[in-house]
Order: sequence, then structure tokens, then C-alpha cells
Amino acid sequence: MSANAPNMHQTPAQQAADLRETLRHHEHQYYVLDHPEISDAEYDDLIRRLQAIEAEHPDVITPDSPTRRVGGKPREGFQKAGHSSPMLSLDNALDEAELRAFDNRVRELLGGAEYRYVAELKMDGLSLAARYRDGIFEQAITRGDGAIGEDVTENARTIRSLPLRTGASPTADPAFEARGEAVMHHKAFDRLNAQREEQGLSRFANPRNAAAGSLRLLEPGVTASRRLDFYAYFLLDAAGQPIFPSHWESLDWMAAHHFKVNPKRALCRDVEEVISFCNKYEAQREELPYEIDGVVIKIDSIAQQVQLGYTARAPRWAIAFKYAARQVETEVEDILVQVGRTGALTPVAVLAPKVVSGVMVSRATLHNEDEIGRLGLQIGDTVIVERSGDVIPKVVRVKMQGSRRRLFQMPAECPVCGGRVVREEGEAASRCINVNCPARLKESIRHFASRGVMSIDGLGDALIEQLVDGGLVKSVADLYTLTAGQLTALERMGPKSAANIVLNIDRSRFMPLPRVLGSLGIRFVGERTAELLAEHFGTMERIATATVEQLQEAQEVGPKVAESIAEFFREPQNQELIERLRAAGLMFEHMVRRRPDGPLAGFTFVLTGTLPTLKRDEAKFRIEAAGGKVAGSVSKKTTFVVAGEDAGSKLDKARQLEIPVIGETELLAMLPELK
Repeated sequence: MSANAPNMHQTPAQQAADLRETLRHHEHQYYVLDHPEISDAEYDDLIRRLQAIEAEHPDVITPDSPTRRVGGKPREGFQKAGHSSPMLSLDNALDEAELRAFDNRVRELLGGAEYRYVAELKMDGLSLAARYRDGIFEQAITRGDGAIGEDVTENARTIRSLPLRTGASPTADPAFEARGEAVMHHKAFDRLNAQREEQGLSRFANPRNAAAGSLRLLEPGVTASRRLDFYAYFLLDAAGQPIFPSHWESLDWMAAHHFKVNPKRALCRDVEEVISFCNKYEAQREELPYEIDGVVIKIDSIAQQVQLGYTARAPRWAIAFKYAARQVETEVEDILVQVGRTGALTPVAVLAPKVVSGVMVSRATLHNEDEIGRLGLQIGDTVIVERSGDVIPKVVRVKMQGSRRRLFQMPAECPVCGGRVVREEGEAASRCINVNCPARLKESIRHFASRGVMSIDGLGDALIEQLVDGGLVKSVADLYTLTAGQLTALERMGPKSAANIVLNIDRSRFMPLPRVLGSLGIRFVGERTAELLAEHFGTMERIATATVEQLQEAQEVGPKVAESIAEFFREPQNQELIERLRAAGLMFEHMVRRRPDGPLAGFTFVLTGTLPTLKRDEAKFRIEAAGGKVAGSVSKKTTFVVAGEDAGSKLDKARQLEIPVIGETELLAMLPELK
């Protein structure tokens, strides 16, 4: 392969095909094998040539073209999608004794038969299932709860080490699935955090969070700018079952068909070789270019995996050997207090900075006064700090008392607003009771705007700081009175960004009642409780006026939760907030889903692209309110595909399966009462 120009005597289709093959080769060399054969400039030149041919001849574009990795407008949310088979968690072995106990159980269950293990590094990222049809990438789904995840196809498409074409299918069935881990290498993580610091944004805590956050961004173009890698470790058929008779054969097949499979793996004859492998890479852990937190050990034979079976929550044929959390000694220089959106005051240890697991740690939460007392900790002490689960910095114990140690006391007044601090009987947390406390407000806005709540994209930490500190927002309800002109006057805010944020705020008015309930920050009311309350009561007014006894009639709402809800709605300032949100046009009535007698009963829709006026969530709820079902992927069971601007692979699949494709106008015509 080379970067030479295509033969100009060829047809445009032939030129495009040759360029695509050349680009795939160089992507594999660079992103999978880490052995580039051409410069970045030469690669970019090839991409531009292919883009020019495809722009002039749209009929030659294929869904697996390297030019299709990034494209399309920002999405409005992620659709749920079911897994072909459960993505189960693994039981853990925390030391050699537990690993040997696992081996003993395997030996007994296999009745003394010979067996081998495959040992693989346990990479610290986001689990992902990549689906293929006829050797072409079709869909990517996050792990989610193991049964249902989120469709992140367009974002996963931007991962250069995830092949868009494998060249073959491992089975007679054209569909198969590769499961693996999306990770961010240390170099990419450091580069991303340096960029965020330059932009005045907060740093990511660790590469795993950065990888997960990048894959769930609503703009694929931003995901593409953050280099992620996909390491495959399972190969399954369309039903979610292994294809080859051994796990090692699956890894070899994927490595031979353009997937990035970690070469740091071993086929082990017994548990002694497994332990040797675990010890080898624990010693090399700091030298690896990515984060690992242990080793995954699997029985190699698929037949023996089937024989061993599963417990209620994990396979009996696999286990995760977890490395001990890495610890350092450092001094507690001070203890500060942070105020959260519920008013809880959290003491935070300010530490002499130390590197733990490749991350500079200078702070660690101390949770509450009781935890400080349990540790016997005072300012000036030398402590042992570890990253719990290699993520959250935690003070483990006091190593040595300081010569000039000082006792910490929780302040009687809020350090942000000066409001009164109380600690209710039976609670560990002290709280600021001023609902207008700026610290509470900032955290409340962050929660209100976050993905999965009101999903106001673009309303990040830096902007929230400016809005509150500048007095533009004194309540979350003030968000709905912001203008593009007010935002443009702020630092690092251009007219286009300002207009987009105002548009995103406006679109959040169509979020369903459970989201609105969850946005209020009522203690103990999370996503599920909000959904159950909305289903039971139907409207915000009925929830707000319900007694503690009536609230407990809702599923899974006990006395403590009911009292918290009633207390929230008794507060005059909260009543004022509710009225302002009602006036702003937020949805205060619950749309009952899938009415069996609705006009769309029995119809299954798939939404793709950006619709002219309907937000994705709004379209979904309207369809479901009319009795229809909204699916995350196209299949033979799909009745209609609703396509908007920049529709992606779902539209291509609809055409392949000859599924009727309609637009927003046709959809609204099916819902005359909602026009």
C-alpha cells in the first residue's frame, strides 16, 4: 500500500474503492498496530481526495467509508438498545488465596478434566458492544445495566481503532458482535486535560471518566477530537453466543480482521501460570500506556464454559483478579468545606500533592465529621491516601500525628453564604438551610442541566460560575429568561454558542414530567422514584399537594422519602420555583405511554437524524402516548423509520430492509391531535 494517487483512468467508483482500501490499511497500521507507514499530511491528503470524489459522486459513498467516521449535527440524546445477551459483571478475587479457591471450584465442577485459562489485562474504560453485518460496522451499544445500554453508534464510529469493515464474517450468518473496552491512553488523557485547563474547564479525574464522558457526548465531532481506543475481547454471533470452540481462537480471529486486541495476554496451563501473569503485569502497571485495575481470567474452552454455567449474577468460568489500590503517604495541609446542592457540608482534605496511579492527587473527601472522628484525623497529620477503585482519592488512615496538628470543627455558618448550619438528629451530614445559597444554586443548576435530567447541552461549569457570580441566574427558573445577548456579553462566549445554549434551554421545556421532578433536587428522589411518582399521580400538582400518607401509596415510596417530598413542597421558596417553571412552559403532566387503544398501537418506530421542530424526546413520548413503540435499532419488526436531517446508518438499513421511511410531517399526520 502507498499514498500514491489513484489511477485516473478508473471510474469514480473504482477510484473511491481503491482510496478506501488504502485508507483502511493506513488506519490499521497507525491506530491498531501503532506502526504508521505514511505521515499525517499524506493521510490527510488521501482523505481529502476521497472526500472530493464522494462529494462529486454521492452514489459511490458507502457506509464503511473512512470519511463517514465523523459527521452529522449534534444529537439530542441517546436511544436505549437491548443487548443480544447479558453483559454480565464478574466476581472478584482480591488475593492469590481467592484465585486458588476459584481454581479449586472450577476443577471440582469439571470433574477433574483438563482445562486451560486465558489471562487478559483488565482495562479500565467503558464496555462497548460493536455489531457488524456483512463485515460492516452497524451499531455500538454501551453496557448500561447489562441488559439494556445506550446506542452510541455515531460516537463509536469516530474511534479509529474500531474497524468500519472487517472484510469477513466469522459465521455463515452475516451478523456478529465484538465486545470490548473503549479506553483513553495516558497521553491522550494528559493532552485533553491540558486543553481543558487552557479553556478554564475542570480537569477529568481519570482516563476512565474521560473515556466514558467522551463516548457519551452529544457531538460526535468532539468525541473524534479526543483519541479513544477500542480493545476487543469477546466475539459473539447475532444471538450473543460464542462462535469459535475456544476463547483464544476468537481473540486470534479478531486480531486477524482489523480489531485491536491487546497482545498482553496469555494462554495458561494452570493457576500457577495465571498467578505468574498477574504478578508480572502488576509490577509493570505504571509503565503501561493505559490504566488497568487487574487481570480477567477465563476458561478457554467454550464447551467447558457452558458446563460451568452461571451464578445469579456472574459466570462461574471467569473471574477478575483485582490489584490492590495504590497508596501514598502525604500530609493534610488543611480541611476545607464544600457545599452541595442539597446544602450538605462536606469536609475535604487539602493534601500535599502526590501522584497516585498516574494522577496528581491534592484533595480527598472526608465525607462528614463522624468520618474525621473515626480516623482520628487533625490538620497537619501524615496520612495514607489511596484511589479507591483507582478512581476516588480516599484517606485510609493516619500514619503519623503532626507536631503542630490542629483540630477541625464544622463551621456554625455556611462558608459561602453565611447562612445557619444545622445537623439533624440521626444524620451524619451538616447542612446549610439557606435555599438561596450561591453554592447550593450552582450545584442545583449543574444537576438541573445535566444529561439524564434536563439535558441542557453547553451549560458547563465555567458558564454556570459566570451566570451565578454575575447575578444573571438566581434560581434555575432564571435559565428560561436568558437571552443570547446576555450570554454573548460573557467571557469566551460567541454569538453562535450563545444562540445554541438558548436553543438547548428552550428545548428542555419538552422534557417529560419525571425529568422535571428529578431536576428539582428533592432528597431521595432519583430517576426511578420520579418515574414512579409521575406514573402514580399523573401531574405535578397532585404530587405537590399530596399528603405524606398519599405519597406512600406510590410504588417504592416509604415514610422517609414521602416526608422529604412533602417537606420540599411545603417550602414557600420551592412553591415559587414550581410556579415559575410552570409559567416557563415545562411539562407538568405525565404522558401515559403506549395506550393500548391509541392510533399507533402495534406500530414500531425508529427515529434517526434531526427533525425540523420535534426534539427526539418529545417525538418519542408523543409516539408512545399514542400507543406506539420507539426502538433504538432498525429490524424487520420496524413499521416506520422517521428520518430527519443528517440521518445515519439507520436510514441505510431501512432502505436495505425496505422499511417505509417518513419525515416529521408524515409523523404528525399520524398524530392529528398533537399537531
